[in-house]
Amino acid sequence: MPDQPNALPIVAETTGTLWKIVAAPNVAQSRDATLVIIESMKMEIPVEAPTDGYVAKYLVNEGEPVEEGQVLGAFIPAG
Repeated sequence: MPDQPNALPIVAETTGTLWKIVAAPNVAQSRDATLVIIESMKMEIPVEAPTDGYVAKYLVNEGEPVEEGQVLGAFIPAG
């Protein structure tokens, strides 16, 4: 995660594959905007922004397996 003390982890809510990165880093996102989509058992599970802000960076790439609770990236809240 970045060195910013206010960074929030983007966490996988289920085990699966990071199917798609929807939100580009350093682009403003609104609360509840889809950041990434995890594919698990033929279902698409969106991971949403916890608040207004932006993704600082991702720690995984599309197509990589992810585990429940794994940190996928860092989110910087607005303000």
